[in-house]
Amino acid sequence: MSQFNFENELNSVLRMDAPMSKGPSIRWQRKEECNASVNSSLNISTASKTPMKNVNRSVNNPKTPSTGSGSKTPKSQGKSKTPAKAPKTPSGGDRFIPNRNATQFDLGHFKIMNDGKGENPELLSPSQKEFQKVMSENLNGADIMSNKIISYKNKAPSAPEGYQNNLRVLYSSCKSPVSTAKKTTRNIPQFPERILDAPDIVDDYYLNLLDWSVTNQLAVCLGGSVYLWNAESGDINQLMQVESQEDYIGAVSWVKEGNYLALGTSSGEVQLWDVTAGKRLRNMPGHASRVGSLAWNSYILSSGSRSGSIHHHDVRVANHHIGTLNGHTQEVCGLQWSPDGRHLASGGNDNVLNIWPAHIGSLVSETSPIYTFTQHQAAVKALAWCPWQPNLLASGGGTADRHIRFWNCSTGTCAQSVDTKSQVCALLWSKDYKELISSHGFALNQLTIWKYPSLTKVSELTGHTARVLHMAMSPDGSTVVSAGADETLRLWKCFAVDDDKKKKQQQKSSSKDSSRVLSMTSKIR
Repeated sequence: MSQFNFENELNSVLRMDAPMSKGPSIRWQRKEECNASVNSSLNISTASKTPMKNVNRSVNNPKTPSTGSGSKTPKSQGKSKTPAKAPKTPSGGDRFIPNRNATQFDLGHFKIMNDGKGENPELLSPSQKEFQKVMSENLNGADIMSNKIISYKNKAPSAPEGYQNNLRVLYSSCKSPVSTAKKTTRNIPQFPERILDAPDIVDDYYLNLLDWSVTNQLAVCLGGSVYLWNAESGDINQLMQVESQEDYIGAVSWVKEGNYLALGTSSGEVQLWDVTAGKRLRNMPGHASRVGSLAWNSYILSSGSRSGSIHHHDVRVANHHIGTLNGHTQEVCGLQWSPDGRHLASGGNDNVLNIWPAHIGSLVSETSPIYTFTQHQAAVKALAWCPWQPNLLASGGGTADRHIRFWNCSTGTCAQSVDTKSQVCALLWSKDYKELISSHGFALNQLTIWKYPSLTKVSELTGHTARVLHMAMSPDGSTVVSAGADETLRLWKCFAVDDDKKKKQQQKSSSKDSSRVLSMTSKIR
């Protein structure tokens, strides 16, 4: 079929539905009319298959041409106004959109800028935490660190004056029968009980210039002199003084019975003094340089020198030198025998901590250490054996380390450690509590009491204006004396025991002694 005949037939079909028009139509007009008629026929066919509500929607749709009229509908009449939609966000603020009126921007900026930069709350003492809390409540009205940065809704309106909620008792009552009363801790005085002057005390981290005897006498080395202070009467006596002005005393240590005092001098000598008679019993040379540490194990006196060697002296015989230990390359500044006498701990300026075993059936240690610990990053001077666990040793590092580490000498492992944030100068275990006290240098120059094994701070004692180099404990274990580079001695009653607890302990000890006596008499019989 030719193209001309096809167009004629198509036109004849279209004229049946199209309105009558005057004159022949132009070709491009016929194409538009053709498209319009096709669209109208499609709309009619779909309307028959679609529910009624869709038909109404198609009729009102301005884009669909009208099929009922013979002429096109003007654009102004075909369009209809779209109904206004309800807002998605309520006027009160949504939980995803912060409310600027209720948001504290200054608080948010402060918390973001100080995130992770503040002091670790685990290292704060209870008194410091309470002080910070009270200051925050007084200045800001509440604890600002517990507030939220962004507020997502308006604050709840305050209740009218005098209003009481009837359901308050129901929802605020404790469901568990456990008491919520806070356990009170013992009272630790924050100020020293007494302050004594210590002029000319040598400001040297590697020396040990303080010790307290079982007879309640405190020995203090001040330059080239040694003074004794009687804690019961308060009397002060000078025991000795070196002959040369250039010499000084580097270490002092009481024997367990408390009647003899050992001294280490800057010339490398170890002297033994009878305190009651006030005279020197013997002089034991042998070290090539100054003696800065001393430790007793019954009648064996161990001494450490700047050369790194440790000598064992038997004070009963003329040939006192019975052994030498060479485990350090620099000065030995810490020396302590364990309570059972089985291990000797030595710390040096070479950042090394050695554990020496005693010979079987002898009080002298072997010539090679069983354990050598190198975890400390500074000099190891502070050493203390646990009184209720003989194999547990606490050691403290210097300025570059600042850690207190706890060693299990049975397995040779580090059980725990804590960063004190300052130089550790001395350590002491409490006799009545599972706690230990440490003295520190820059920057606070404080004494810190630690709970063991949680290693939480119990209290901090401040007052020294320079680093606290030495510590010693009273015979009853209730008082600690600290010696600082500020030339003062401060007595802290930080481990006092209640009278009731003392009576119970005395009763237990007396019952144990009586049972031992009965068992011994039964064996003899």
